[in-house]
Amino acid sequence: MQNFDTKQFTDQFESMLLGPARAYAALSVDYSEKLVNAQLDASKAYTDTGMAQLRSLMNVKDAEGLKSYMEGQQKVAKDLTERLKGDAEKVVSLQQDFVQQSQKLTEENVKQATDTATKAAK
Repeated sequence: MQNFDTKQFTDQFESMLLGPARAYAALSVDYSEKLVNAQLDASKAYTDTGMAQLRSLMNVKDAEGLKSYMEGQQKVAKDLTERLKGDAEKVVSLQQDFVQQSQKLTEENVKQATDTATKAAK
């Protein structure tokens, strides 16, 4: 009867399954946190802009005030467009970083699994 080496089994299980799963989970949580923070920042900026525009509109008392408000809307639209572009670029950058780190993690895990399998076969 052959002795079963539980330490070797545990080490292999850790290195081939649990370790990579934990690393990917950590990467996913970090990405999610960054994405949520970016979305919260964008939401706050858009809300603040909207509220500021409502306050400006409430201060319109005459035709000259309305004209001034409408002229200001062009600047607000331009600023929001630039903000939206920047927010989209930020999200794309986060996604690209996540994909690159995921690929690197996968390559490292495949190499480690191959090394472990080679050692176990000997």
